[in-house]
Amino acid sequence: MAGRREAREQALQALYQLDMAGSEPDWGRLHGSDDVQAFTRELVEGVRTNRERIDALIAGSAEHWRLPRLSRVDLNLLRLATFELLARPEIPVSVTINEAIEIARRFGSEDSAAFVNGVLDAIATVVRPKSGVGREE
Repeated sequence: MAGRREAREQALQALYQLDMAGSEPDWGRLHGSDDVQAFTRELVEGVRTNRERIDALIAGSAEHWRLPRLSRVDLNLLRLATFELLARPEIPVSVTINEAIEIARRFGSEDSAAFVNGVLDAIATVVRPKSGVGREE
């Protein structure tokens, strides 16, 4: 689905807004097809609903980093990708991780892509151990 990156980027922005301002996402500002908007909402609501479990997975995989020390962009990108790994088994692990890396390059710092890659690789081995990280399913 070509619009999934657009949905992931919109979800990242909505999660960042929730995290920083505590305000509800402005769903009226979503753009893209109905499928893109639905996937955006799924990611945001999925992270909100499963945040405790998601944060525990991130904390357990981000060696030497406590969640409050992470950049808000990196943390929210990790949250949405972790939710995707948990809830969308039809999306290959490699696709989820590669998409997160590309978004980290666009929105994160110079080191974000490598950091996100390492943390998500570790999370994937926990939540999808049979899939083989980096392998197409």
